[in-house]
Amino acid sequence: MQRRSFFQKTGLALLATAFSQTKSSATPMPELTTLKPARLAEGARIALIAPASPVSEEKIQKALDNLNALGYQVQEGAALRARHGYLAGTDAARLADLHQAFADPEIDAVWCVRGGYGITRLLPQINYELIRQHPKPLIGYSDVTALHLAIGKKTGLVSFHGPVAASDFPEDTLAHFRAALIEPQAPYRIDAPASDAELPGPEFSPFTIQAGRASGPLTGGNLSLLAALAGTPFQPSFSGKIAFIEDVGEQPYRIDRMLTQLLQATDLRDAAGIALGVFADCGAKNPEFSLTLPETLQDRLGGLGIPVVYGLPFGHVAHQATFPYGVLAELDASEQWLSLLEIGVS
Repeated sequence: MQRRSFFQKTGLALLATAFSQTKSSATPMPELTTLKPARLAEGARIALIAPASPVSEEKIQKALDNLNALGYQVQEGAALRARHGYLAGTDAARLADLHQAFADPEIDAVWCVRGGYGITRLLPQINYELIRQHPKPLIGYSDVTALHLAIGKKTGLVSFHGPVAASDFPEDTLAHFRAALIEPQAPYRIDAPASDAELPGPEFSPFTIQAGRASGPLTGGNLSLLAALAGTPFQPSFSGKIAFIEDVGEQPYRIDRMLTQLLQATDLRDAAGIALGVFADCGAKNPEFSLTLPETLQDRLGGLGIPVVYGLPFGHVAHQATFPYGVLAELDASEQWLSLLEIGVS
């Protein structure tokens, strides 16, 4: 009896200790203090790097022309023209370019020439302390989502979800970029296109999924990358934030799968609101056996009880806004706009 009593008491004590430890470990870590880089000044020197997929010479030239037209000097990464299968050079080479771009005191900003695939491979090896000690604007989208989220989580640095260097720069894209990085403005409102606007296709037409207004810090990016980061040390927290999400070339069932993964593996349900960009080329290949893209988004996000709107100008499209990660923003899903309430640069 005494022996049984001893084990019962000991077992309860161990369970209590385990519960205490589990509860403690589940307590969310406080977020880092926001670190804002300097704005882009005239004549700034830009490090042009390819941290993901390889780049054609045509794309590199387009990027150089874009940056020169904006009045910037360009420092090409050593691995900019490298190719290692589906990667722009080995992990070591691409990582070295990233580190060099932040470490070099002559470099004012880091601009990714394109996205593609491969950045998630680098995340565990990045020297985040080096980046924290040398804060600079980091610009890009698509696969660069992973870099934005990891650097933001590990350093607090505000980075910029915006055009890659080889993007097109129509007037509105350039205006949004200037308002975020060159002549910062806040509040700065970004509207979905008007309902009577001439749009390239049905996927560009905005619609409200859940009406309402909400505010919170900005986080998000490409849906495929958000899903790929779920369950890793680099996945973002969406709680209390405005989540902005986009993708390209995915069928509705795959959009469904990735949103379901985020809803089950992350705290996306606790977001303050969700701003969806343009999901270009995401229609069903066999419409007879598929939900439409709007039906899929409504099915997955319409019952969360938070404002959700589709069709804001960002994503794999020429007309895109630049979003500073971590800054306070307001979303009006009813009126279909998002406003940056603070600037992302110092």
